[in-house]
Amino acid sequence: MEKGMLVLAKFKSADGTFEKFMGWMQSDEGMGVRKSIAHVEKTVPAVAPDKSYIMFKLSVHNEEGLKELASGNNQIAKPIWDECIESIQMWELSSVNI
Repeated sequence: MEKGMLVLAKFKSADGTFEKFMGWMQSDEGMGVRKSIAHVEKTVPAVAPDKSYIMFKLSVHNEEGLKELASGNNQIAKPIWDECIESIQMWELSSVNI
């Protein structure tokens, strides 16, 4: 089942952290991890003007995989998480009828 989620990732304050993280996310390795948890083509990113954090709206098909990734316990992503990520927050999204 697909679930809408919002993820806010705050970066560690080191020069080039944002660029390094985004480079990994767009690499074959990063894309493989992303595809294993969410529909990449439906991902909507937003970047802070100072590049201190990034927000993703995701269409998740593997919530447990997302939790593992966000907590820094995904073995493939762990090195980049340890180097770049200060904290992660997640929210479930639900539609509102108007």
